[in-house]
Formats: sequence, structure tokens, C-alpha cells
Amino acid sequence: MVATPRRRGASCKPLPRAQAMAQSTGGEHHVPMPARGGGRAGTGDTLEKPLNGFVRAVALIERLGNALGTLAFTWATVVLLGGYPTVLRQGSDFWFATTIVFLEASRMFSRNNKLDYQLFFYTRGAFKPLGWNGLTVVVIFTSVFVLSLTLDLAIGDGVVILVAALVTPGDGDVLLVTRGDGVVLLVAALVTLALLRFVSPVLARLLIRGNLIRRAISLLSPFIPILFVGLILHRVKGIIDTSQIAQMVALVLLFLVALLLTISRLRFPSIIKLVDRALGSKQDFWHRIILNSCMLTTGVLLAFAFGPSSSVIIFIIELFAVAIVCLGNLQIPAAIVRVVLALIRLIPHDYYGDNVRKIDKSDPGNGGKINLAPSLNIFYGMVLGQGTLYSAACILELFSFIPRRSLARRGGFGGRWGVESVNLYYAYAFEQYMQGDVLAPKNINLNDFAVDSINSETPKVQLHGIRMMHCLLQKQPTRRRFILKLNRSMETMARLINMLVWTSPEDTIVRLFAAKVTAELATSIRVVTIPGTIQVVSALLGCGNQQKRGSPLLGSKVGHEKIHDSVLNADDNQEDRLDAVPDTGSLMETQDRSTQQVGTAEQNSRIFRCCQGITKLWSIPQEEPLTEQDLLPALAMLILDGLASFDQGNCMEISRASGLIPKIISFTSCRTSGTTYTDAQRKVLVKSSVKLLHRLTSVEGEIGITLRHKVSKYPFLLRNLVEILRDGTSSQEVRTLAEGIIRNLAIDENTRQVIGRIQVITTLLMQAFLKPDRPSSTDADKLLREVAGQALAMLAMDNVNNCLAMLGEAGHEFIEVLTSMIHMDRYRCVAASLLRNICQHARPELKEPDLKELSYCLRQALEIILVADDEAELEIFIGLTSQICKVIPGDFARELEDGHLKDRFVKRLVDALNANLEPSAHCPGIRRVILEQAINMIEHDSRYANCFIGRRMAEALSMVEETASEAENYSLFLGDVGLMEARVPLSSLVATAKQLLAIRRS
Repeated sequence: MVATPRRRGASCKPLPRAQAMAQSTGGEHHVPMPARGGGRAGTGDTLEKPLNGFVRAVALIERLGNALGTLAFTWATVVLLGGYPTVLRQGSDFWFATTIVFLEASRMFSRNNKLDYQLFFYTRGAFKPLGWNGLTVVVIFTSVFVLSLTLDLAIGDGVVILVAALVTPGDGDVLLVTRGDGVVLLVAALVTLALLRFVSPVLARLLIRGNLIRRAISLLSPFIPILFVGLILHRVKGIIDTSQIAQMVALVLLFLVALLLTISRLRFPSIIKLVDRALGSKQDFWHRIILNSCMLTTGVLLAFAFGPSSSVIIFIIELFAVAIVCLGNLQIPAAIVRVVLALIRLIPHDYYGDNVRKIDKSDPGNGGKINLAPSLNIFYGMVLGQGTLYSAACILELFSFIPRRSLARRGGFGGRWGVESVNLYYAYAFEQYMQGDVLAPKNINLNDFAVDSINSETPKVQLHGIRMMHCLLQKQPTRRRFILKLNRSMETMARLINMLVWTSPEDTIVRLFAAKVTAELATSIRVVTIPGTIQVVSALLGCGNQQKRGSPLLGSKVGHEKIHDSVLNADDNQEDRLDAVPDTGSLMETQDRSTQQVGTAEQNSRIFRCCQGITKLWSIPQEEPLTEQDLLPALAMLILDGLASFDQGNCMEISRASGLIPKIISFTSCRTSGTTYTDAQRKVLVKSSVKLLHRLTSVEGEIGITLRHKVSKYPFLLRNLVEILRDGTSSQEVRTLAEGIIRNLAIDENTRQVIGRIQVITTLLMQAFLKPDRPSSTDADKLLREVAGQALAMLAMDNVNNCLAMLGEAGHEFIEVLTSMIHMDRYRCVAASLLRNICQHARPELKEPDLKELSYCLRQALEIILVADDEAELEIFIGLTSQICKVIPGDFARELEDGHLKDRFVKRLVDALNANLEPSAHCPGIRRVILEQAINMIEHDSRYANCFIGRRMAEALSMVEETASEAENYSLFLGDVGLMEARVPLSSLVATAKQLLAIRRS
């Protein structure tokens, strides 16, 4: 039963490992681990081993901090607040302990809610990179803050001013600061920025559908800080001097540069061409560099807007803003609070009051304070250790980009999606190391991550999982381990197959890569274990853009609606497909491309080599773009090819699939009418279809007979194969495959006659076969010629009309070329088979030159028989000499006598007869052709009977009669099924040979 299409995010069935979901916190995605442990990934070094070691170290430090925090919480509540509630000093230790308890409680209680825990207390993601937009945000915040101060904004009833922008005529560069209220305003502004920092992801998600709004914000945001700086300069400046003029000029230049950058990003063809001509592939790199340079310059202008004496304060505010923007959560501030609170009390150590470090234990009033100092020391020591461990873990986590980028390079995870995939795996590994026992061994690997991602219900995670799976299957070590894992997880395989029928537009790329992964795994899949696989793959063949036209007498649109598949992998949809793939344009990729274009002189400089090494450390591989090979119909045929090559049961399921064979054959047409495929895409589809048909027609056994019969029934196949053979633009591989299909179909007698009636097929095959090899001929050229000869040999078997057609097509040249090929190892078996059939079925049409050519090649054929080790080759050449003996018996006898080969030849025949008591599938008719050869020789000259009698031919005939098998009545076998049954049984030949020997004896 075929799985039905589903909408995005829906699952075919609840799987136990499909609980991983992506959670977004500050732009990062987290994949929670499933409850069970990961499977074994195999022994030996793995791609993810360095990253796993790094993650384990960070997680261990955080877990130690968690342990200290739990102990500190317990110690504070039980020992301090429970044991010394009245002794703790009201103004210090009591509130310090209470604050720390509440801080620890918020951390501990949020641990069960992973989203809250990741938002507030999580080492991974505690720091965020400033990013390309972060600097703009910092400058905007500082500009707004300073501008608000210059306008003397009031807060509540009183005017709370950080910077009283009161400029006196005599001291115009002095910035007055009111320390009390100013600190309040500064703290309030920074808290507001922090809130906006954490709310911004929510706002981004709200704007995710407003593409126009998001683009407008992206385009206009660089102008905001520049305009604010202009307002500030206009507000605070009085008398214009040289420095002020320079600032205004710089401001105007910044505005013009930002305007040019904005214009360059407008989506107008003329602008795009102009920018491409100026910057080429480096435009994104230079755009970012120039934009951030403008923002840095704007920040410097802002700092010096009030004069040099005030620049330090502005810079400090900007640094605070940068720190807040770089915060991913509250882990670092909370760790700093812990360290500060602990040090404030540990350093003075005045637990009993001012300047009192010890108490008099003999005083009865101090009985409840005896162990207060050690208890507080232990408590603050644990809090200090916890904050220090958290800080160390966060600082260490900053360097996680090194093993992450290393994994991306080693695994071939290119482009932006590769970075995101490695980040997801990093989150995945971190989650697992944070669970369970601290020192318990854990098997964490990319294979488990890819499988769990596919079983996720989040489309983006599914896409990353399927693409990572595709990359892992490209490398032989990981491929072997991955296939072993998937073979033990039929649920994952079923989920993967089910992805092939996800027809929602947003699932386009997931479906495409699911097809690519399935094609890689097809050679290890038994479709009986995943019901509906063939039907699902067959549906992919209908994802093309072939415009079907019906008969005007039969076609009707009544009661039918146009069905449109969202996945059309043709030229008209290629842009949409590529847009659906995560953007591959990262900064470092652009830097790599620009670096490669630097001149030779610069490459020799030490500075450039140093920068190149740093870039290589940071860079990631470029993402491989989608090509014409990535067509769903082509991938579907690749999947079917792999399934057919793996198991006979798969071939049976393919033969049973309704309408599958006609779909495959429809892609063999070289014509472009009725489709919107490009030439490159059309060639890919033609190659895929003929390759699959060649595989299906080569299947052995009864299933092969059924498949060949179904393929031969399609009326347009032979016409399409003729188009391929005629098409000069077709590759040699495609033409060779087309010839192989004709050869395989010619095994059936009725199909052989049908093919023979199409004279152009015989003509094209003979042109390919008779064309001589050149010194420059490649193996592909020789293979094309060899397969053409095999197809001709099959067409000539037991078919008089085809033999006459071949002889009439080329005349004397045909026999001449065939006899010359007897001397060529690669083609001699094909040439001998053709000569044998021509002599047998077209004997009356052979002319005197043809007979001479046969006589010339007879000596070579006899010598091959005498030395041949391969029974199949021996069978072919004995069959040839047998027919030559009938066509030119005099020349045959003369050759045996003159060459003194008669005794050796007869002995070779009798020995081969005795040596092949049991027929084999690769040469079932060897005893048949030996008997035919002996009969033809004795019938021509009875004296040969004495030679056979002397070699104990009678005993050999008796043995043949006793061991005769039904298999020897067939000319060839495919698997365990015999094909081309002989008209004369082997027993009749034995009787005839015995009778001839008996006559001679009498």
C-alpha cells in the first residue's frame, strides 16, 4: 500500500525515535536527545571524534558547576537559612544567601523546562557572535541613547540625566555627568537593550512572512545611526570650526556610501549587472566590509561628538552595548553575579560584624555562632567555584568553532547548511552529554544524529538530517557503517521512503535529497520489507514536465481537473528549487573565492600566506550545487536500477508494478517536443532510462523473461532506440546501452523477428560493428563495437530473414570483416557466431568471394579449437567449423590434410565430448556442436569415421546417450532458465552419429 502525501510537518506514523525537535533560542536550533542511548557506530577513528571530545569537556565543566550549585542551594537552605536564621547579619550575609538561593532555585527549577533553561542558564550559546547586523544595532542603540540625553528627556517627575548636554561658551567639549541618576538611566537603557536582545528572535519570527517589511528593515537600517549622529552633531555643536566641518563631511560621505550600498542591493536587472561587473563574485564580501566600516566610523564620530574628554564614556557605553548584544542568554551575567557576591563576602570575612574575624567561644552568648564562619566559607566557596566553572565553560565554548569547522571540512558539509548541520549536531551531542551519568561511556555519532533528525517532526531538522545522510553516504568508511545501521532500522527506512511522496512545495528539497539518499541505499534494500516502495518510486517518474496530448477522438476534460505536482525538476522550476536550498553564500566562502583571484605577486608575500592559513582554519567547504542529474525522474530510475541489481525479489516487484515500464520507456525519447526539458536534462533522462532498461532486460530467470516481454510490448521503444543510435550527440555509453537493450530483447524469438523487420536497426548496428578500430580508439569505442556485434549475433540466431538482411546490407564486405575479426581476441567469438549463423541460414546467398574468405579463416578457427581453454569459446568455434564443413567441405578436408591436423582435431573433439559429461549454463550446447561437426565430417567423407572409431567415439556416444540432459537442447541460459531451444533433440544427433559409425564398421 502506497503511503499518502502529507502536509509539511505531519508524520506518517509515530515513531519512537521521532521525538527530536528543533527549538530556537537566539537563532540556534537544538535537537533534544531521545531517551534511549545511541547505537554503536563501529570501531576506529570517526569524523566526529574531535568535536565529541570538546563537547564532553564543556559539558563536564558545566555539570560540575551544576553539582556545586545544587550543593550550595542545599547548604544555604538547610545549614545557613535553616540553622542560622537569626545569627546571619541582616545587612549582608542573610540577603546575600537569600539572593544566591533564589538564583540557584531559578536555575534548578527551570532545568526541567529545556526552553527556559536554554534561555537563561545554558553554557552552549552563552556567547553569540556580533554578526554583520550586531554592530549596526550597537551604533543605533548608542545614538538613540545619547540623542535622548541631548534632548533632556524626563523620567517620572524628576529629570534623570546621564549626560547633561549643557555646553557652555567657554568649555564646549565638557560633558557633565550626574553620577546618581545617570547610573540609573544607564542601567535602565542597558536593561532595555538586553530585553530587546532576547525579544528580537520573537520579532523575527513574527516578521518571517512579511518579506517586504524584513527587506525594508534590512535596507534602511544602516541609515538610522548615520541620521542620529547628524542630529546629535546639529544639537550639540555651536560654533563651526575645522574639526566640525571634517565631521560633517565624513557624515555626508558615510551617507552617500550607505546610499550606494542600498542601491546595489535593489533587485533591478541593470543594477545587478553593474554591480556584477564592478565586483563580480566578491560583491557580498565587499558589501559587508564596507557596511561594517561605515558603522565603525559612525561609532567613532558619535564618540567624538562631545569632544575628546567625553569619548571615553561613549566608548564604555558602546562596549557595554556590544557585550549585551553578544550575550546569548543570562549564563554569563549569572556567573558574574555569583563570583562577585562570593568575593564580596569572602575577602572581608567579617561575618560577625565590623573588624571581627573571630568570636570568643567561651562567651555563652556566642554558642550559636561557633560554626557560622566555616559554614559561610563553605557556602561562598561553592558559589565562587560554581561561577568560575560556568565562566570557564562559557569561555571554552567560545572556541567550539574550531572543532565544528574542522568537522564541516572533514565531513564535506559545505555552505551555510553545512554550518547549520554541524551546529545542530553540536547541540545534539551536548544534550546527550548533559544527560545520564557523568562518566558513563556514550556512543554519540553522526549516524544517530542523521537518523534522529529524519525522524524529527521539524521540517528544517529533517532537511539537515537528510542532507547530512547524503554526505555520509559519499564517503566509504561512513557509508559502510551507515548502511549497517539503517539495515537494523526498518522504521527509518520506511520514513525515508515515505518522504518521497511529500508533495508540499515547502518539502521540495527534502523530497529531492530523500530521493538521492534512497538511490545510494537502493543496492541494499529489499522492497518486501517496506511495502509500497515500488509504487512510491514509480510516482516520482510522474514528476516530470512532459505535456501529454491525447487523441481528439478519445481525449476529454469532463470530470477531470489538472493535477500539478509542486516538484517539477525542469528548467522552469530550477530557480525555485535552488532558492529552496539553504543559502550557500557565507562570508568565508566569498573570501576563499576572492583569495583565489589574488595576483601571483601577492601570493608570494608572507602576510598573504598567513591570512590564507587563518582563512583555511575558519573556512568551510563550498556547497555542491544542484545539477541536471538532480531530477526526480532520473533519481527514481537510479533507485530502480539499484533495487534491480540487488535482489531478484525486487525485480519481481518491479515487474508487477502497474504502468511502471511504460513510464521508464517514455524517457528514452530523444525528441524535445512536448517537454520543457533542457538539452542537458533530456540527455540525463535518456541515459537514466536506457541504463535502467538495460538492467531490467539483463535479469536472469523467469522474472527476466517476464520483464523482457513487458519491455518489448511497448510500441515506441524500438523507435526511441533508433533515435538514440542515430543521434550524433548521444554519448558512447548511451548508444552502447541502447545496443545492449536490443541484444537482450533479441533473445526472444518473436521479438527477434520484430526487430529484424526494422531494417534501420540492422543498418545502424552493422555500421557500428563493421567500423574498424583506429589507433586512437578508446575502450568505450571498442565496447560500443563489441556490443553491436553481440546484438547482431543474437538477431542472427535461428532467423533466416535477419541473416539474409545482414548479408544484403553489406555484401562481400560483411564476410570479409568477420573473417578478419577471427584474428582479434576481443571480437573473435562474436564474429565466429555471426559467421556460423550466416553459413547456416544464408548459405545460398554466399558468393565465391565469400567462400574464399571462409576458407582463409578456417586455419585460424581450427587452431583456436586445438588450444582453447574456455568451453564457451570452444563451442562457438566448433559450431563455426561445423557449418564451414557443410558449406565448403572440400576446403575443410584439404585444410585438415595439408596442415596435418586431422588426427589432432578428431582427438580434440572426442576428448571434449568426454570432458563435458555434465552441461554447464555458460556452454550448454558444446556436446551438440561436437556431434554436428562429427556428423558433417563423416557425411562428407566416410573415411573420417575410422578416425573417430580409432579415438573410441562409440564409447563417447554411449556416455552422451546415458548422460543426455534437457538443458543441452538450449542455446544459452540466463540464470536457471534455458533460451532458444534447438529444433533437433540431442538424442537424435547421438542416434545419427551412431548410425554413421555402424555403417562404416559394417
